[in-house]
Amino acid sequence: MIHTISRAALLLSCAAIAFPAAANDSAGQETSAQDRSLIPAAGPIMETQGEDILVTGDILQSSQVNSVKSPTPIIDVPQSLTITTQEEITERGFTSIGQIIDYTPGVSTSQGEGHRDAIVFRGVRSTADFFIDGVRDDVQYYRGLYNLEQVEILRGPNALLFGRGGTGGILNRVTKKGALGENFGGGQVAVDTFGEFSVQGDINLSASENVALRVNAAYENLNNHRDFYDGDRIGFNPTARIALGEDTLLDLSYEFADQERFIDRGIVTGANGRPVEALQDVVFGDPENNFTELEAHLLRANLQHNFSENFKGVFSAFYGDYDKVYSNFFPVAYDPATNVVTIDGYIDTTQRENLILSANFIGEFETGSIEHTLLFGAEYIGTSSDQDRFNSFFDTSQDDLETFLAVRPFPLRGNAGVNAAGVPTTNTFSVLNDFTQVEIDVLSVYFQDEIELTDWLNLVVGGRFDSFDIEVLNVPASDLRSRKDEEFSPRGGLILKPMENISIYASYSESFLPRSGEQFANINGANNALDPDSFENLEAGVKWDFANALSLTAAIFEIRQSSPQPNDADPSTLDVIDSEIQGFELQLQGKVTPGWSVSAGYSFLDGEQINRAGPTGLRPRELPENMFSIWNQVEVTDRFGIGLGLTHQDESFVDNGNNATLPAYTRIDAAAYYDVSDNLRVQVNVENLTDTLYFPNSHATHNVTVGAPINARFAVTGRF
Repeated sequence: MIHTISRAALLLSCAAIAFPAAANDSAGQETSAQDRSLIPAAGPIMETQGEDILVTGDILQSSQVNSVKSPTPIIDVPQSLTITTQEEITERGFTSIGQIIDYTPGVSTSQGEGHRDAIVFRGVRSTADFFIDGVRDDVQYYRGLYNLEQVEILRGPNALLFGRGGTGGILNRVTKKGALGENFGGGQVAVDTFGEFSVQGDINLSASENVALRVNAAYENLNNHRDFYDGDRIGFNPTARIALGEDTLLDLSYEFADQERFIDRGIVTGANGRPVEALQDVVFGDPENNFTELEAHLLRANLQHNFSENFKGVFSAFYGDYDKVYSNFFPVAYDPATNVVTIDGYIDTTQRENLILSANFIGEFETGSIEHTLLFGAEYIGTSSDQDRFNSFFDTSQDDLETFLAVRPFPLRGNAGVNAAGVPTTNTFSVLNDFTQVEIDVLSVYFQDEIELTDWLNLVVGGRFDSFDIEVLNVPASDLRSRKDEEFSPRGGLILKPMENISIYASYSESFLPRSGEQFANINGANNALDPDSFENLEAGVKWDFANALSLTAAIFEIRQSSPQPNDADPSTLDVIDSEIQGFELQLQGKVTPGWSVSAGYSFLDGEQINRAGPTGLRPRELPENMFSIWNQVEVTDRFGIGLGLTHQDESFVDNGNNATLPAYTRIDAAAYYDVSDNLRVQVNVENLTDTLYFPNSHATHNVTVGAPINARFAVTGRF
């Protein structure tokens, strides 16, 4: 049952948390610990003092692209967000978005059918709310970390800044840019105990005082603890930074991504609705036909111009060309009495082109004694997307389904095998399930005014208007459908600042998602007549920088949402599920002492599914009540350091019918590093130190991921 939280209670709860803390705090600081995490590699004049970076100059002139789009200190942003920097990615040995999520409060991973990043933001699953340098990156794939400056995770609806979706939050990757006037290089070689290895490099060359060229590249040979698993990933990202004058800066980028990997949809659940541990080593797939391939070409251009000391324009263009194929077999039913599993399968392809043009104007000005930071922007998105799916067809069943014994190795190879009755069977992906061609045009205009009414009171007001025009051709039926949605998404926030280093805020925002869903394949039939799903978010919180490099944030929130989710009986189809989700988050980040860094997070989530008759008594899927994580990094000597942490997740439901359960788990991780010299570090990162059997996420009732046993990654990182 939902714990009812009134809107007044949201504000009072956060005030009760914040004001006692303020009474015991020391004087405010000029630059918060959170602010420093946004300091760019190039832009304002910087100097280094120990491990702190001091900035002089106007933050408005910052060249850093970040997800809040305006030059607002993080302490004054009225919503929860978490930033993971390049340094943290390296120190923690992170190699995937999922590993970052494990240590971020309020969010968890979803399986993503084994072929894509999928995040559950405060109980809302998404595979499309991904952005790169603030630009939508909505194709389903695994995103690399080799070329990133930082990863930003915003919680709560974000339609004002990002348009459709963004219901529970968004993830933005900020890429590395050229550094003017510098020549440097670096790289890493790593290998883990599964045999996976990677090589990556980063070289910056200053061609002149006004031109810098930078190249990031990586190769990964993939491996893990599961049968048949292998793959390769290549990333290549040359960039150029050109100072066209004192007030104009141009960044150009081309990124090539190429990857191929085995697809593992996990294991089945038993009669008790829990993963069948006896089958933990069985991979229910075909080593030759469970795979995904992606080739992507991404072009980005970003032009920044300072029209005056207080007025800046940012203009960007993005073109993405994606070509993807996804082939898989997966379990859809299991009979524990006979140890027989029912297998389904399909192969689908996606060819998508995205063109995104945007312009943002940021100005600082005063009206009397009131200070304003005004953001005004416009965006155009043109998308052309073709996708098709062919279902499996077994000659024995004359259907897309066939039964097999749940044994290791699984009796399916090269589209042929022996079924549960002992009869040889052959599959062909020959039955066309769907073939759609989609054209989308989105026009958006948005504004936001951050108003400093007094030294202790700020107000944020804004809104976004989106015109979403979609046309879908159902090719086999020659059926052309279209619809146009025009939506206004408001945002409002109030920030109280009893001290410079404390913010108490309350905010309200809305978002929407067209019924075509995240991947534009769900517009046929009755869905064509439905209005877009709308989402509301109310949040209140406190942000407190109570030490030179240590910050605490707390937030309480309520989300009302309606979203397409996999059908419990047929994961290849979608149901629209309405729910109300409420929760609470805590986050502590920074340095406790000069040699001790900590990153800790806790979230409490509660929710209930609703329908026209009201609450159903069912809890939304993938909504663990409690999640907790903590990471400690200790410098034992000037050259040697250790890290220790854990991540915990309560049990949650795999399905919306609440019939299958993902068990709770606690995983302990550790690390150690030694600086051989100022420019060379060796380190080891150990995951699952206690060798716990756990199941971190799922996609559907019989698609439950088996977590990795104890494993270690050894890396050598250098800079020259």
